Amino acid sequence: MEGLLLAIDTSTQMASVALYDGVAVRAELTWASPRHHTVELAPRIAEILSAKKVGVGALTGLAVALGPGSFTGLRIGLAVGKGLALARNLPLVGVPTLDVVAYAQARRRATLYAILTAGRGRICVAPYRWRRGRWRQIAAPQITTWTELVEWADAKAVFCGEIDRQGAQVLSDLEDQTRVLSPAQCLRRAGYLAELGWQRLEQGERDEERLASPKLNRRRKQQIRAARERADTAMEARD
Repeated sequence: MEGLLLAIDTSTQMASVALYDGVAVRAELTWASPRHHTVELAPRIAEILSAKKVGVGALTGLAVALGPGSFTGLRIGLAVGKGLALARNLPLVGVPTLDVVAYAQARRRATLYAILTAGRGRICVAPYRWRRGRWRQIAAPQITTWTELVEWADAKAVFCGEIDRQGAQVLSDLEDQTRVLSPAQCLRRAGYLAELGWQRLEQGERDEERLASPKLNRRRKQQIRAARERADTAMEARD
Protein backbone atom coordinates (compact mmCIF):
# COMPACT_ATOMS: atom_id res chain seq x y z
CA MET A 1 0.00 0.00 0.00
CA GLU A 2 1.17 3.52 -0.79
CA GLY A 3 -0.12 6.95 0.07
CA LEU A 4 -1.31 8.62 3.25
CA LEU A 5 -3.60 7.22 5.97
CA LEU A 6 -5.64 9.32 8.38
CA ALA A 7 -6.26 7.77 11.82
CA ILE A 8 -9.07 9.03 14.07
CA ASP A 9 -9.55 8.12 17.74
CA THR A 10 -12.39 9.76 19.68
CA SER A 11 -13.07 6.85 22.04
CA THR A 12 -12.78 8.77 25.31
CA GLN A 13 -12.07 12.25 26.61
CA MET A 14 -8.59 11.91 25.12
CA ALA A 15 -8.79 12.35 21.36
CA SER A 16 -6.11 11.90 18.72
CA VAL A 17 -5.59 12.13 14.96
CA ALA A 18 -2.55 11.20 12.87
CA LEU A 19 -1.23 11.01 9.32
CA TYR A 20 0.86 7.96 8.41
CA ASP A 21 2.53 6.96 5.15
CA GLY A 22 3.72 3.45 5.93
CA VAL A 23 7.20 4.66 6.85
CA ALA A 24 6.63 7.32 9.49
CA VAL A 25 3.95 9.22 11.40
CA ARG A 26 3.95 12.45 9.39
CA ALA A 27 1.74 14.47 11.75
CA GLU A 28 -0.14 13.79 14.96
CA LEU A 29 -2.29 15.66 17.47
CA THR A 30 -3.46 14.28 20.82
CA TRP A 31 -5.51 16.39 23.21
CA ALA A 32 -7.99 16.31 26.09
CA SER A 33 -11.47 16.79 24.66
CA PRO A 34 -14.12 16.42 27.36
CA ARG A 35 -17.45 16.52 25.50
CA HIS A 36 -16.01 18.67 22.68
CA HIS A 37 -15.38 16.10 19.94
CA THR A 38 -18.12 17.55 17.73
CA VAL A 39 -16.53 20.99 17.44
CA GLU A 40 -12.86 20.00 17.75
CA LEU A 41 -12.36 16.96 15.52
CA ALA A 42 -12.75 18.49 12.05
CA PRO A 43 -10.50 21.51 12.84
CA ARG A 44 -7.80 19.18 14.22
CA ILE A 45 -7.88 17.08 11.04
CA ALA A 46 -7.65 20.24 8.95
CA GLU A 47 -4.73 21.39 11.11
CA ILE A 48 -2.57 18.30 10.53
CA LEU A 49 -3.38 18.26 6.82
CA SER A 50 -2.40 21.93 6.59
CA ALA A 51 0.81 21.26 8.54
CA LYS A 52 1.87 18.78 5.87
CA LYS A 53 0.61 21.06 3.07
CA VAL A 54 -1.77 18.42 1.71
CA GLY A 55 -5.54 18.24 1.26
CA VAL A 56 -8.11 15.53 1.81
CA GLY A 57 -7.45 14.43 -1.74
CA ALA A 58 -4.01 13.15 -0.69
CA LEU A 59 -5.55 10.53 1.60
CA THR A 60 -5.53 6.91 0.44
CA GLY A 61 -6.93 5.21 3.55
CA LEU A 62 -8.66 5.70 6.91
CA ALA A 63 -8.52 4.02 10.31
CA VAL A 64 -10.95 4.67 13.17
CA ALA A 65 -11.01 3.49 16.77
CA LEU A 66 -14.03 1.26 17.48
CA GLY A 67 -14.19 1.37 21.27
CA PRO A 68 -15.15 0.45 23.88
CA GLY A 69 -15.65 4.06 24.73
CA SER A 70 -18.02 6.97 24.94
CA PHE A 71 -21.00 6.40 22.64
CA THR A 72 -21.07 10.05 21.57
CA GLY A 73 -17.32 10.23 21.02
CA LEU A 74 -17.21 7.02 19.01
CA ARG A 75 -20.21 8.08 16.92
CA ILE A 76 -18.50 11.34 15.95
CA GLY A 77 -15.24 9.68 14.95
CA LEU A 78 -17.02 6.98 12.96
CA ALA A 79 -19.25 9.53 11.25
CA VAL A 80 -16.26 11.56 10.07
CA GLY A 81 -14.40 8.45 8.95
CA LYS A 82 -17.37 7.01 7.08
CA GLY A 83 -18.14 10.39 5.52
CA LEU A 84 -14.61 10.72 4.13
CA ALA A 85 -14.61 7.10 2.96
CA LEU A 86 -17.88 7.58 1.10
CA ALA A 87 -17.05 10.98 -0.38
CA ARG A 88 -13.55 10.00 -1.53
CA ASN A 89 -14.10 6.28 -2.13
CA LEU A 90 -11.38 5.47 0.41
CA PRO A 91 -10.80 2.16 2.21
CA LEU A 92 -11.72 2.28 5.90
CA VAL A 93 -10.78 -0.08 8.73
CA GLY A 94 -11.82 -0.12 12.38
CA VAL A 95 -9.52 -1.08 15.26
CA PRO A 96 -10.58 -1.86 18.87
CA THR A 97 -9.39 0.92 21.16
CA LEU A 98 -7.83 -1.36 23.77
CA ASP A 99 -5.78 -3.01 21.01
CA VAL A 100 -4.30 0.42 20.31
CA VAL A 101 -3.37 0.83 23.99
CA ALA A 102 -1.67 -2.58 24.07
CA TYR A 103 0.05 -2.24 20.70
CA ALA A 104 2.06 0.76 21.92
CA GLN A 105 3.81 -1.27 24.62
CA ALA A 106 7.12 -3.12 24.42
CA ARG A 107 7.34 -6.90 24.71
CA ARG A 108 7.13 -8.21 28.26
CA ARG A 109 6.68 -11.60 29.90
CA ALA A 110 4.00 -10.32 32.27
CA THR A 111 0.29 -10.02 31.56
CA LEU A 112 -0.49 -6.58 30.15
CA TYR A 113 -3.70 -4.89 31.33
CA ALA A 114 -4.98 -2.21 28.94
CA ILE A 115 -7.29 0.25 30.68
CA LEU A 116 -9.84 2.91 29.76
CA THR A 117 -11.72 5.00 32.32
CA ALA A 118 -15.47 4.28 32.34
CA GLY A 119 -16.76 7.02 34.64
CA ARG A 120 -18.22 6.87 38.16
CA GLY A 121 -15.03 5.35 39.53
CA ARG A 122 -15.12 2.42 37.10
CA ILE A 123 -12.67 1.25 34.47
CA CYS A 124 -12.79 -0.95 31.37
CA VAL A 125 -9.97 -3.50 31.32
CA ALA A 126 -8.74 -6.22 28.96
CA PRO A 127 -5.75 -8.54 29.55
CA TYR A 128 -3.13 -9.22 26.86
CA ARG A 129 -0.26 -11.67 26.49
CA TRP A 130 2.68 -11.47 24.09
CA ARG A 131 2.20 -14.26 21.57
CA ARG A 132 3.56 -14.79 18.06
CA GLY A 133 5.23 -11.40 17.90
CA ARG A 134 2.46 -9.16 19.20
CA TRP A 135 0.12 -8.42 22.09
CA ARG A 136 -3.01 -10.56 21.85
CA GLN A 137 -6.16 -10.15 23.92
CA ILE A 138 -6.76 -13.26 26.04
CA ALA A 139 -10.15 -12.32 27.53
CA ALA A 140 -12.98 -9.95 26.67
CA PRO A 141 -12.98 -6.43 28.17
CA GLN A 142 -14.89 -6.01 31.39
CA ILE A 143 -16.10 -3.22 33.63
CA THR A 144 -14.59 -3.22 37.09
CA THR A 145 -13.04 -0.91 39.70
CA TRP A 146 -9.44 -0.29 40.63
CA THR A 147 -9.87 -2.18 43.90
CA GLU A 148 -11.44 -5.17 42.17
CA LEU A 149 -8.76 -5.16 39.46
CA VAL A 150 -5.89 -5.60 41.91
CA GLU A 151 -7.75 -8.50 43.52
CA TRP A 152 -7.97 -10.64 40.37
CA ALA A 153 -5.07 -9.39 38.24
CA ASP A 154 -2.07 -11.68 37.78
CA ALA A 155 0.71 -11.29 40.32
CA LYS A 156 3.14 -10.49 37.52
CA ALA A 157 1.41 -7.69 35.61
CA VAL A 158 1.90 -4.46 33.71
CA PHE A 159 -0.80 -1.76 33.74
CA CYS A 160 -1.17 0.83 31.00
CA GLY A 161 -3.75 3.17 29.47
CA GLU A 162 -5.96 5.69 31.23
CA ILE A 163 -4.73 5.52 34.82
CA ASP A 164 -6.19 8.37 36.86
CA ARG A 165 -5.04 9.63 40.25
CA GLN A 166 -7.13 7.06 42.12
CA GLY A 167 -5.81 4.24 39.98
CA ALA A 168 -2.21 5.34 40.41
CA GLN A 169 -2.64 5.36 44.16
CA VAL A 170 -4.23 1.91 44.30
CA LEU A 171 -1.72 0.36 41.92
CA SER A 172 1.22 1.87 43.80
CA ASP A 173 0.50 -0.50 46.69
CA LEU A 174 1.05 -3.63 44.59
CA GLU A 175 4.05 -5.94 44.93
CA ASP A 176 7.34 -5.49 43.09
CA GLN A 177 6.39 -7.94 40.31
CA THR A 178 3.83 -5.47 38.96
CA ARG A 179 4.62 -2.34 37.00
CA VAL A 180 2.56 0.77 36.28
CA LEU A 181 3.73 2.51 33.14
CA SER A 182 4.40 6.25 33.15
CA PRO A 183 1.81 8.78 31.92
CA ALA A 184 3.78 9.31 28.70
CA GLN A 185 3.90 5.55 28.06
CA CYS A 186 0.19 5.28 28.79
CA LEU A 187 -0.93 8.05 26.43
CA ARG A 188 -3.14 6.63 23.66
CA ARG A 189 -1.93 8.05 20.35
CA ALA A 190 -3.44 7.86 16.90
CA GLY A 191 -0.02 7.09 15.44
CA TYR A 192 -0.33 3.55 16.82
CA LEU A 193 -3.88 3.28 15.51
CA ALA A 194 -2.52 4.35 12.11
CA GLU A 195 0.10 1.58 12.12
CA LEU A 196 -2.51 -1.05 12.99
CA GLY A 197 -4.88 0.30 10.34
CA TRP A 198 -2.14 0.34 7.71
CA GLN A 199 -1.31 -3.29 8.47
CA ARG A 200 -4.93 -4.31 7.97
CA LEU A 201 -5.26 -2.39 4.73
CA GLU A 202 -2.08 -3.97 3.40
CA GLN A 203 -3.68 -7.36 4.10
CA GLY A 204 -6.64 -6.35 1.95
CA GLU A 205 -9.09 -5.82 4.80
CA ARG A 206 -11.81 -3.18 4.56
CA ASP A 207 -14.65 -2.29 6.94
CA GLU A 208 -16.51 0.62 5.34
CA GLU A 209 -19.39 -1.55 4.10
CA ARG A 210 -19.85 -3.26 7.45
CA LEU A 211 -19.60 -0.04 9.44
CA ALA A 212 -22.05 1.72 7.11
CA SER A 213 -24.71 -1.01 7.23
CA PRO A 214 -27.15 -0.91 10.17
CA LYS A 215 -28.09 -4.57 9.65
CA LEU A 216 -24.49 -5.71 9.66
CA ASN A 217 -23.75 -3.54 12.68
CA ARG A 218 -26.58 -5.21 14.61
CA ARG A 219 -25.33 -8.64 13.64
CA ARG A 220 -21.84 -7.83 14.80
CA LYS A 221 -23.08 -6.44 18.11
CA GLN A 222 -24.85 -9.73 18.76
CA GLN A 223 -21.53 -11.51 18.37
CA ILE A 224 -19.66 -9.29 20.80
CA ARG A 225 -19.35 -10.75 24.25
CA ALA A 226 -21.56 -9.46 27.05
CA ALA A 227 -18.57 -7.91 28.84
CA ARG A 228 -17.75 -5.67 25.91
CA GLU A 229 -21.39 -4.59 25.61
CA ARG A 230 -21.39 -3.68 29.31
CA ALA A 231 -18.21 -1.68 28.76
CA ASP A 232 -19.76 0.38 25.98
CA THR A 233 -22.95 0.96 28.00
CA ALA A 234 -21.08 2.05 31.11
CA MET A 235 -18.84 4.47 29.26
CA GLU A 236 -21.86 6.01 27.51
CA ALA A 237 -22.98 7.29 30.92
CA ARG A 238 -20.07 9.76 30.87
CA ASP A 239 -21.65 11.79 28.07
